[in-house]
Amino acid sequence: MKKTENQNKRIITEETIDNYCDWLAGREKSEGTIRKYRYYLQKFMEHMNGRSVDKGSLLIWKQYLRNHLAPITVNGALTALNGFFRFYRWEDCEVRFLKITTSPFSQESRELSKEEYLRLVDAAFRKGNERLSLLLQTVCSSGIRISELKYVTVEAVQKGKAEIECKGRIRTVLFTRQLCNMLAEYAKRKGIMQGMIFITRRGNALDRSNIWREMKALSMAAGVESDKIFPHNLRHLFARTYYEIEKDLSKLADILGHSDVNTTRIYTKESGTRHRQQLEKLGLLVTSYNRISLLL
Repeated sequence: MKKTENQNKRIITEETIDNYCDWLAGREKSEGTIRKYRYYLQKFMEHMNGRSVDKGSLLIWKQYLRNHLAPITVNGALTALNGFFRFYRWEDCEVRFLKITTSPFSQESRELSKEEYLRLVDAAFRKGNERLSLLLQTVCSSGIRISELKYVTVEAVQKGKAEIECKGRIRTVLFTRQLCNMLAEYAKRKGIMQGMIFITRRGNALDRSNIWREMKALSMAAGVESDKIFPHNLRHLFARTYYEIEKDLSKLADILGHSDVNTTRIYTKESGTRHRQQLEKLGLLVTSYNRISLLL
């Protein structure tokens, strides 16, 4: 690869970012991953403002990220930067990831309960947004990603399953008979005879940001905190509910399309309140000693 003058000076530009993202595409990285990496690289480019990149500038940027973002998000940004540096042979600029001690419990303030989910579905239906109501149920009953809704087609519903390709892997996602009936009836009413079911008026696939905005608009009508309402939370609810019944983490990882079962563990975390209730059921505390003295 012939280096440009900017590359010799270690200046990050739109051109160097484009070249790296093109390389990622050639490596069959997902569109979502490339879009995320491009975002973090552009933010760093704005920060550098034409200055040459060195380890010192990276350490300053890392500290800035630590002051403004969650640790896991910081590491995501550093992954994008370190990959970029390796691509251009700037390995001496790489920085270490933050060491994160993960909590065994989920954040209660962001955990969507089944009852809250049902209220969201009902609110969407009452507001006349049948598409959103059905979309919520499709994601939450199958565990698919929002980006995978394009695979929910008339043909897939007829087969009762969808063949989904994500991150270079293909997996089969099954739909329940009830969901298939609901999707088929909806498609018929909307005159959708083939292809994707969740589409815009112009027949295009729904955009993640539009889905996010429509979901957020349900907050007041459903009586659900806005911080709990985001598309990926539906997938987490599916995972927790499935694991609570089946207790099979390996199978759940296959259903969700995870290559690492440790990723799946994150999805099955319970809130501290739920764990406290389980501890109380153990009955290992003595509340009355019947006036019998204890030998200590």
